[in-house]
Amino acid sequence: MPQLPSCCGLIVIGSKQPVPLKGITVDVQVKGFVADVSATLKYKNEEEKAVEAIFVFPMDEDSAVYSFEATIEGKTIIADLQEKEQAHKTYDEAIKQGHQAFLLEECESSADVFSCNVGNLPPGQEAEVTLKYVRELPLEADGAVRFVLPAVLNPRYTPKDQPISVTATRPQVPIGEIPYTLSLSAHFQSAYGIAKIECNCATSPVEYTNEDKTAAKVSLSEGHKFERDVELLAYYSEVNKPSVTVEAGLVSSDAAKEPKSVAYKLWTLIQRKVLSKSHFKYGSLMSESVAMLNFYPSFPAAEGPTNRGEFIFVVDRSGSMECPMNSEPNAPMRIQSAKETLVLLLKSLPLGCYFNIFGFGSNFESFFTESKEYTQQSMEEAVKMVNEMEANFGGTEILRPLKKIYDTSGRPDHPRQLFLFTDGEVGNTKEVIDEVQKNSNNHRCFTFGIGEGASTSLIKGMARAGSGISEFITGKDRMQTKVLRALKCSLQPTVNNVSLAWSLPSGVEAILLSKVPSAIFQGQKSIVYAKLQGKVETEADGEFCLQYTFKDELLKNTIRFPLKIEKVERPTIHRLAAKSLISELECGKDSRSEEMKKRILETSLQSGVISALTAFVAVNKDTKTPLEGPPVRRDIPAPSNYGFMCSGGARPVAMACRRPPQSKKMATGAGANHWRCFGPPMKCSANASKSAPVAAYDGMPPPIVMQSAVIPAAPPSVPVEETPSFVKLISLQNADGSWNLNPEIFSILGISEQEASKKNPDQTKDSSVWTTVLAVIWLHSSCLDQREEWELLEGKAISWLKAKAGSSLDQFVRAGNELLKSSVDPKVFGL
Repeated sequence: MPQLPSCCGLIVIGSKQPVPLKGITVDVQVKGFVADVSATLKYKNEEEKAVEAIFVFPMDEDSAVYSFEATIEGKTIIADLQEKEQAHKTYDEAIKQGHQAFLLEECESSADVFSCNVGNLPPGQEAEVTLKYVRELPLEADGAVRFVLPAVLNPRYTPKDQPISVTATRPQVPIGEIPYTLSLSAHFQSAYGIAKIECNCATSPVEYTNEDKTAAKVSLSEGHKFERDVELLAYYSEVNKPSVTVEAGLVSSDAAKEPKSVAYKLWTLIQRKVLSKSHFKYGSLMSESVAMLNFYPSFPAAEGPTNRGEFIFVVDRSGSMECPMNSEPNAPMRIQSAKETLVLLLKSLPLGCYFNIFGFGSNFESFFTESKEYTQQSMEEAVKMVNEMEANFGGTEILRPLKKIYDTSGRPDHPRQLFLFTDGEVGNTKEVIDEVQKNSNNHRCFTFGIGEGASTSLIKGMARAGSGISEFITGKDRMQTKVLRALKCSLQPTVNNVSLAWSLPSGVEAILLSKVPSAIFQGQKSIVYAKLQGKVETEADGEFCLQYTFKDELLKNTIRFPLKIEKVERPTIHRLAAKSLISELECGKDSRSEEMKKRILETSLQSGVISALTAFVAVNKDTKTPLEGPPVRRDIPAPSNYGFMCSGGARPVAMACRRPPQSKKMATGAGANHWRCFGPPMKCSANASKSAPVAAYDGMPPPIVMQSAVIPAAPPSVPVEETPSFVKLISLQNADGSWNLNPEIFSILGISEQEASKKNPDQTKDSSVWTTVLAVIWLHSSCLDQREEWELLEGKAISWLKAKAGSSLDQFVRAGNELLKSSVDPKVFGL
């Protein structure tokens, strides 16, 4: 085995090399649907030489990072936001001169990955760096406001001829071996009251800080290891009320004269010819009032199911999909959950639509050469192929199947709906989003991030570009619930001609900073930012109207709001608006043009919100004795679902594993050497046995083994989660919504076939009528908590029953309730 270079950046837990990062402290302030977060990273150099500590970490792509500072020996250094190239020059020059320097930047390939460099930390010295950001919080279907502090950053697969992702060169450790702790406290405020707060980690009891329960706080238990995403769910008393928040501008008339002001920094960029005067509009964003509009579209329910649509399901079959959904014992495998979800989707599709299924990895394949009409025969054929699917396609190359789909003509009168399932470990994120954007006029894209560590940039970016919905399935979430919810949205009639109209006082003009959504869905929250330009009278009122065409009818949602503007210390709304504008500019069709780059740079520097073209840099020039020689590089490890990484080239280090059985459908090329993982990763050591088996991941080359270990001849036994009874019942349903007489069905229902036959109230009717009635009654009486997963296929069943049972349906329902000892309301059947 070749000897590893001393600067490879591999941090080995239990070795003599200490990890410079000692702990992370996070303060979260949540007001309604906005979180303001301050995260402090504490470092200490316990080595005999100066070190450069590099920490690569995940962050939700919607986060607007607006502040970065360092504290050394009681002195705080505020970082400057500079052009990225200039920031790197500033940092590198400081390191060469022996000064301490700090750098924070967004990864070039993905907006949800950041790196923090602490350079020239002297022996024995401590340092703290603090970054601050704000972000919008999503609303879950059950009404929970969801905040996630991500920890897991799985390595992103890098396609051929692409630069290696920074995530592939970062050292990783198995869950449970993170050498630093996390301290987190969260404060929640809601004008409508807080019903409860839940967390996926151990916390202190929730403490209400006022009598009316509009404010509460909670903290993680002491000594928490930051080895998994921290998820907080806050349940407010009311969440679905439209609202408008107006925030006053901050920049005064003489701000451009102040050396510390943002406007002054912009003017210096003009003098250096980084920006031209045509791109400098003093006070264009931060000096004006900004409005944040939260609205919940409401329109009439569609009458009856639709049979229109072309549904294309694109499923990640890369090696990482063989990993568990979460770190809990006996958690289901990602690929298994995806397969179960696909079966539910296939059962829920309407007759007469068209569908196809693609699987992708290093290569890709489709079930059918072109989309097939949804019939009993095509459904059965697809279900059989779904059950045979494996995570054996190697890497994660999503671009090729997308191009294949987009190059295939759609079907007239059948709007194309794309559903993507992936763990999001993709290295060419921006290319993929660009491809969706280019084809956004002829389809809608719904995306699902599977497991901790899924790329928020990829999942949210594709859905945003494709006017769809994005969902993340983490912890103990059931994939099926969230996916079926999205399918219901996709079956809603298309909403067209969405626009926003304003009614404002004379002299005030609303200028949109974010796009009005081109697709809206019943009950889904949407946010729009607008700048209110002109003098705003605090006693005046404003009004905005969201209008759209639904089934050839013009509908309007109007909200009137007071233009009461209060000055704030933190311009949260302005920063969120700036982030939204930056994201749209970066994802636009002309994002690579010089004109667009200048707009992104101007918006970023003016607002102080980081972008792909800027970075924060801080230099401590007060070091008493400049350090000599280059510092020793120390990459900070982070938790991963796949074990250790070695910076030599995206190689996970030894896991207990075996080769999967060869399949005729196994992808060739890079993915042919994929190994399947069966247990916890092994610990690393520099003295490895050359003969030890190793695990390749997502089509990457076999890793360098860091420790000899005894691998069992067979993988350890892993209990398989039993398939829920209602899923078994659903798997037996026909494409038209009916159930045939089948002994397995009666086993699920808990009755004998003879007893069921005896209680059939009308023997002259098709036996499927009686069986279908019993199936629907059983779902309502035994599986009501999972109704979101079977509501669509229940609708098909009831439509079929009305056509087949006729006037006898009421008789069948009464007999079914009596047989199953239940009391399901006949209204369920439309009676």
